[in-house]
Amino acid sequence: MGTFASTTSAHRAERPAYDRVATATNLLKYTYGLVPIIAGLDKYTHLLTDWNKYLAPAVADILPFSPGTFMSIVGIIEIVAGVLVFVKPKIGSLIVSLWLVGIALNLLLTGEYFDVAVRDLVMAIGAFTLYLLLPDDKA
Repeated sequence: MGTFASTTSAHRAERPAYDRVATATNLLKYTYGLVPIIAGLDKYTHLLTDWNKYLAPAVADILPFSPGTFMSIVGIIEIVAGVLVFVKPKIGSLIVSLWLVGIALNLLLTGEYFDVAVRDLVMAIGAFTLYLLLPDDKA
């Protein structure tokens, strides 16, 4: 067991901190780029879930169109936000973070799905962390 700990410590000593930060940043970038794109596409296929059930009745009541149409629009926004994380990661990560907070607020309004709301808030923190890790010149 001591050998494993010393090997891990030695490995970390050989690998510069900036390399670990760059790796974490790239993992976050791919996560917050791909997940919104996949979720956005699924608004049209409903392979993962029936997304309409997550729309708060209070929100659905004020829409000038059907919840299905609204979720289609949401899908487009999510796809664009995910692509934006890849092409303009600084602003894209901030948009995804704020979008996830909005989704969490909608879920809280349903009176259900509190677990999903918490998960989305944690994801929003991750997206905001990506924003903080990226240099300003990548905006």
